[in-house]
Amino acid sequence: MAQYRAVQTNEDGQPVVRLSEIESGSEVGVAPTFGGNSFDFHVNGKQVFYGPPGVGLGALIEKPRLVGNPLLSPWANRIEGLSYKANGKQYALNPALGNLRLDGNKNPIHGLVTFTKLWQVKEVSAQSDHALVRMSLDCSKQPDWLAQFPFPHRIELTYKLTAGTLEVITAVENLASEPMPLAIGYHPYFQLSDAPRDEWEVTIPAKDLLVLSPKLIPTGEKKPNPYAAGMKLKGVVLDDVFGGLEANATFRVKGKKQVIDVVYGKDYTIGVVYAPAGQPFICFEPMTAPTNAFNTPGSHKTIAPGTTWRESYWIRTSGF
Repeated sequence: MAQYRAVQTNEDGQPVVRLSEIESGSEVGVAPTFGGNSFDFHVNGKQVFYGPPGVGLGALIEKPRLVGNPLLSPWANRIEGLSYKANGKQYALNPALGNLRLDGNKNPIHGLVTFTKLWQVKEVSAQSDHALVRMSLDCSKQPDWLAQFPFPHRIELTYKLTAGTLEVITAVENLASEPMPLAIGYHPYFQLSDAPRDEWEVTIPAKDLLVLSPKLIPTGEKKPNPYAAGMKLKGVVLDDVFGGLEANATFRVKGKKQVIDVVYGKDYTIGVVYAPAGQPFICFEPMTAPTNAFNTPGSHKTIAPGTTWRESYWIRTSGF
């Protein structure tokens, strides 16, 4: 029997690719029509990603919400106000187009593609040492997206399952004739099932805590990370932005035996950690730049015309 499998199937009337590994008992479900989201990740029948109990893929697509591992692009987190700067120019955002998500302070949040149905599957394969699915999203052919972010580009997203570890590989090709600002990220939701939320132990491998305004926009001030490695979540509520990450930064949540490690590639220089009170999940969010990066000079990378940026992060489990 093959150790790895990659199968195209249909769930709730939607195409799904399932990657599985026999030895670790790991399985990942990827939904191209739900933002290319790896909406399901379980190990030996126990969920790693959080989603609302009893809500199927069809219902998630009908009433979209952030679950699983959504991509946030072409900007992650918030832009302060309805404009941003790139290449010395000011660009206005247009709420009338209906494709902006606004937070409670009317600031645009999490980009344009989180729930798109336009991902195209390019490869589904299982080899002796991995299973993967590779998808592509052409952001150069969507006028309403270009009206908000006039930098034609193509995103390639690969999920690769190897030895119980899920690698999320993102490649962004700049098709524009000028540099493209890069401030993307992911918003994965994690859960443990062998201990209640208040007993989870959390490690945040960062030197700095970025001070936020009441509207959750960085003020420019930094403080030392106040959270000790292995702290328990009891009495702790997190919605924070961290910088000064360690090399191969590994964010961790641990229960009695279950452990989830999220390892950041070097270009994911910012970590957002979200653990609201009374909710059975925690988010370790890899970001290439801090919140409101487009309006903060020097805080984000750019992709040169005709070139491709590529980076990975890894989700590793044990004790499940």
